[in-house]
Amino acid sequence: MATAFSSDGAEVMQRAVIPAEASGRSPTTRLEEFYELERAAAFVSDNGFTKVALQFPDELLPDSASLASKMEAATGAKMYILGDTSYGSCCVDEVAAEHVGAEAVVHYGPACLSPCRKLPVLHVFGRKQLDVARCTEVFRELHPDPLAHVVVLSEVAYFHSLDSLAALLHPIYPNVVFSQLDNKELQPVPGLVKKFGRHFVVDSQHGLDNYAMFYVGCEGPELTNFMLSWNRCPFSSFNPQTGQGRRETLDVNRALRRRLYLVERARDAQVVGIVVGTLGVADYLSVLEHLRGIIQRAGKRAYTLAVGKPNPAKLANFLEVDIFVLVACPQNSLLDSADFYRPVVTPYELEMACNPARTWTGSYVTDFRHLLPGACAHTPFPDKVSEADSEPSISLITGELRSTCLYTAPDPEPSSGTSVTCRSHMHMAESSPAASFLESRSWRGLEQQLGQSAVTKAVAGRRGIAIAYEDEPSG
Repeated sequence: MATAFSSDGAEVMQRAVIPAEASGRSPTTRLEEFYELERAAAFVSDNGFTKVALQFPDELLPDSASLASKMEAATGAKMYILGDTSYGSCCVDEVAAEHVGAEAVVHYGPACLSPCRKLPVLHVFGRKQLDVARCTEVFRELHPDPLAHVVVLSEVAYFHSLDSLAALLHPIYPNVVFSQLDNKELQPVPGLVKKFGRHFVVDSQHGLDNYAMFYVGCEGPELTNFMLSWNRCPFSSFNPQTGQGRRETLDVNRALRRRLYLVERARDAQVVGIVVGTLGVADYLSVLEHLRGIIQRAGKRAYTLAVGKPNPAKLANFLEVDIFVLVACPQNSLLDSADFYRPVVTPYELEMACNPARTWTGSYVTDFRHLLPGACAHTPFPDKVSEADSEPSISLITGELRSTCLYTAPDPEPSSGTSVTCRSHMHMAESSPAASFLESRSWRGLEQQLGQSAVTKAVAGRRGIAIAYEDEPSG
């Protein structure tokens, strides 16, 4: 499933003007009501913010100018519209907000609800309309047993309608549980499940694996993420746009087989490219260091790449890399790499390939923060084992033997100045064919060359398109 996160931008160049109704706001719904203008203005005024960034996905941009004007009139603060995000639009773009010196961000539209690092954030999902009566009817068709244990999940834009849905279902289904958005003051209780910015409480004796999941929303990366993470639970869904429900087989098993195949590819890889897919999600720097550590312990080479939104053309520039690992939010981590020159895996899949202490338990981890020390899914790397005690490993793809020896990082030699950088770079180039390839490249990136280039005034550039500029003779 290709997502906008890995788009090459061609679709944007050909996109037609989006009508306001495409955002999910009906013609009868006022702008102030759909975007919760009163709540957003209170967030700005109560905290005394003077510069605020308003982040919009593409489908909500037609309303951005009008909304920014209303926010400035209601708060007196300066509003900056963020349209083209640095990474996935579901993540808060703190980098773009800091470029304008914003003190806070109001994030509009679909959100992954990943925690941010620096700026205060208010999420405004947009209040999309839900036919509650039709949704109830579909739920009863898919779950005829009134004693069924079901967890109801939804897209964030339909959260405002869950109370109405619960009022219709609870008298009939006493064991139905409705998810809620996370609350910072939430106290731990038995059976509490807290994941993906949501929480709900299940019967601890019945067990989460024995619950069914009912999703209110359209098919997309969020639903895929839920189904892989809770792959032991049967899923069904209701699409508010079509008014239809269905059982989601998604071919979870086929999807899991594809992901486990990528784990085997990662085991065969010798050079790993760590692609930075977010600069706003909390602890992304910690997971980068964590990944570098396990890659080195597994005897592989790691290179960190910051390429913005990854696409096949960008990553194809690094032919020496055997596999890429994408550090991004849970919704953007499951990137379909079928069109990529090299596979793209998640941090969890790379850890399964590199850490012999981590075994497949049936639970799939898409949130990289859960892999860090002290987190719920952390598995410590084992101590170094001798070659005599290590069992041979055979690749299921190539049929060749793989080394299973673990390595420890060498102690750094005391030194100072630039000699450390030079020696480390030369050592890496001598011991890694990939580093030697990088060293032989004629183009190594842009250089500032401060003070070496003459200062000139700006002049008018060429006009037209590449096939025929205006100053070129025709024919």
